[in-house]
Amino acid sequence: MAGAEAMKLELTAAERQELARLVDARSTAQQVALRARIVLLAAEGLTNAAVGRSVGVSREAVRLWRGRWAGLQAVPLGDLAAEGRLADAPRPGAPARIGAEQVCAIIAMACETPERSGRPISQWTGREVAAEISRRGIVEAISTRHAARLLKKGVSSRT
Repeated sequence: MAGAEAMKLELTAAERQELARLVDARSTAQQVALRARIVLLAAEGLTNAAVGRSVGVSREAVRLWRGRWAGLQAVPLGDLAAEGRLADAPRPGAPARIGAEQVCAIIAMACETPERSGRPISQWTGREVAAEISRRGIVEAISTRHAARLLKKGVSSRT
């Protein structure tokens, strides 16, 4: 039983040259080089299964990158380079609600002694940090656990 015919890809000379450069460059990330090989082989008219066998990936992976490349071909290479076309798509998920400036303010606050903030403790706890963050208005609301995670991440990146 034959599957659907693979989407036809036609590359310009500039696209072909850029993809070949990515495949040959030692500094190219391996996943980008693999995707460039997929697009080059697909443009030669090979089926998704044949391209997949040649580079060691599934038909579905070939179909994905053939489709992504075809979808971005209307954008000139000057506006979106080949490497950008072959990059991972942004991951789904909620955007961060606490920005870098806020994280810096939280870490700076945690570097102060609790007594300076009027807290009757000798060391910060997750609960006290979260309460002080909210009191100072650094963020509207933050869980005790998230405040502790931010501090742990901030301290480990500074040591």
